[in-house]
Amino acid sequence: MRNASDEIEEYLKQLLQENGIIEIKRQDMALRFNVVPSQINYVIKTRFTLPKGYTVESKRGGGGYIRIVKVKFSDLHSFLGKIKRLIGTEISIQDTKGILMYLFEEKIITEREAELMLSVLEEDVIQQDSDRAILLNRMLMCIDMMNGR
Repeated sequence: MRNASDEIEEYLKQLLQENGIIEIKRQDMALRFNVVPSQINYVIKTRFTLPKGYTVESKRGGGGYIRIVKVKFSDLHSFLGKIKRLIGTEISIQDTKGILMYLFEEKIITEREAELMLSVLEEDVIQQDSDRAILLNRMLMCIDMMNGR
């Protein structure tokens, strides 16, 4: 059974697919889905992050809005460089999964490649976020080099 968060996420992704960018009012969304405004915040903060391929801006106040943009990169090398900078020296397993999902959705890696990468980066294999960052960055470097062939 689907919950309200799933429905909100699906609705926002559908709007993004149609427009590439959306501006919403938290209160309007809360009324539409019959939830409290904090539920809208939760969905946006957990499901529309940069590792998952989205940027979010918000403006508070009476005319406030939340703007969500689906990030598109035309140059794979540039994109992978930005992801590597985002990873930095540490990355959580949740952000790792988000990045791998985004790479799969954008057809940069196959489902099989994503599963293989995740199997090596999971918490039961890699406990330290710093070690996970090193391995993921190395994997992204390989993807970048293989793309240049």
